[in-house]
Amino acid sequence: MVAVTGGRQGTGEERAVADRQWGGGGSKPAKPVKPADSADPADPAEDRKPQSDEAHSAFTPPLGVPLPPPPEDEHPTSEFALPEGVAAEPESGPEGSAFIAPGTGPRPVPPPAPPAFTPPYGIPKVSLIKEEAPWQDRMRTMLRMPLAERPIPDRPGKQEEETGPAVPRVLDLTLRIGELLLAGGEGAEDVEAAMFGVAHAYGLGRCEPTVTFTLLTVSYQPSLVDDPVTANRTVRRRGTDYTRLNAVYRLVHDITSQGLTLEEAYGRLAEIRRNRHPYPGWALTLASGLLAGAASMLVGGGPVVFLAAAVGAMLGDRLAWLAAGRGLPEFYQFVAAAMPPAAMGVALSALHAYVDVQASAVITGGLFALIPGRALVAGVQDGLTGFYITAAARLLEVGYLIVGIVCGVLVVLYGGVHVGGGTLNPEAALEHQDRPVIQIIAAMMLAFAFAVLLQQERHTVWVTTLNGGVAWVIYGALATTMGADPVPATAVAAGLVGLFGQLLARYRHASALPYITAAIGPLLPGSAVYFALLNFAKNELNTGISSLTRAAALALAIAIGVNLGSEMARLFLKVPGEAAGRRAAKRTRGF
Repeated sequence: MVAVTGGRQGTGEERAVADRQWGGGGSKPAKPVKPADSADPADPAEDRKPQSDEAHSAFTPPLGVPLPPPPEDEHPTSEFALPEGVAAEPESGPEGSAFIAPGTGPRPVPPPAPPAFTPPYGIPKVSLIKEEAPWQDRMRTMLRMPLAERPIPDRPGKQEEETGPAVPRVLDLTLRIGELLLAGGEGAEDVEAAMFGVAHAYGLGRCEPTVTFTLLTVSYQPSLVDDPVTANRTVRRRGTDYTRLNAVYRLVHDITSQGLTLEEAYGRLAEIRRNRHPYPGWALTLASGLLAGAASMLVGGGPVVFLAAAVGAMLGDRLAWLAAGRGLPEFYQFVAAAMPPAAMGVALSALHAYVDVQASAVITGGLFALIPGRALVAGVQDGLTGFYITAAARLLEVGYLIVGIVCGVLVVLYGGVHVGGGTLNPEAALEHQDRPVIQIIAAMMLAFAFAVLLQQERHTVWVTTLNGGVAWVIYGALATTMGADPVPATAVAAGLVGLFGQLLARYRHASALPYITAAIGPLLPGSAVYFALLNFAKNELNTGISSLTRAAALALAIAIGVNLGSEMARLFLKVPGEAAGRRAAKRTRGF
């Protein structure tokens, strides 16, 4: 019998061994048997020589029949075997030494194998305990990396037990922190960065947070072969409290930098939720009146206009609180809040024969207190950073609130113009009055009142007030002194507000919203909105649409300017990750 290995005939020594195993019965070994296809054609006696019964095997084919090829699944050759004609490399032995005899001494350690691949941008260096960079930049940089390139979590400070904290509890803490940030008006990108920072600090490196307008989701997959763990939370209530927002920012900073334990983080979060608002309800009502009065002075009003606008705004605020206490939606609250200032302006216009005041300034001041500038800036910022679903939802919310203001003001203006015989003149408030000192003071008062309405911390109110005054100085220098168009002048002033706010936020490791939102109050397009509504009430649609378009342009200039100023602050400051540049916020790159 012929020994077959890998589809090849064996050598002479192998055939001899096979004969001894299968055909050898006596003391004399049997003669090797050659198959028909391997017989020597030069030896004709080989074919005529009869074979004994002992030389045959039950598995040997008859003479003249070739050997069948071995089945594929029983092929004895491994797929890692060397092909024919290729010699195996000799094993390299340990290097010898002049002082050690061969075969003795420790075996040298082989050099480490090179990595399987190198990312195209290099392997970034990102430290979670880097004090000179805010956690927003650190986490934003890691979020924009592919999952395979993110560094392994290395939690400093206090450590949990060897198994680490429970994954469901970490995900729950992450969602609760994200809920407070999103409900407080923070942008979707910063909320996502905060959620990722908390999860990464507790060892959940392979985690993906997702933020929409009302839903927060976080998913964690330990490895490619493990099932992912996903949790979500719905944001049902929204409130404006920048004191609580800053407290959450400090909590995230301590978790990512100082290594708080899970129990300490839960205790801090419960304390933040229990804290009451820094200002009582009556202070908010007075701030609303101060805001409307200061806004009326910006557009040319005097002391009488200031008092009328303040009274109208405070009545509207109390009426809105009453509607909210009855459970009415926010749309109807804005309708109720917009009616008293408009009624106050119509009443003053009916008394123009006795009192010479600008009734239009009263209504304009009331609109300043109602325009949702915070939601507008957040919506445009989400759109610019690639969160289009959240941006569309925020802008739709702004649209609904503005429609509520329009409905409340139009009802009163229509009654005053067509029924009460009021003489509201759209051009009355357009008369330019050069009062720079009074307007700067009014702008600072407006920013101060806006900061109180946003429930800011007391030490941030004065900084915001100065930032608002600087914004109005820049706008006045460009629009009044240089004669520039109000839209680019507004964009430049809002950009400086965003730049200063971002720098202050980085210095204090806090949110930039308290330093930005109230400071853009003097730049809000209250006059343009009022003129559009008044022209609509007088059936002058073309003029009204033109004024409304101008108001929209000013609002977009404010939002884009604020976002551009914030991006400039990040551009000039050092971003973590020396080997990799800051990646774009837009994921799809337009494709």
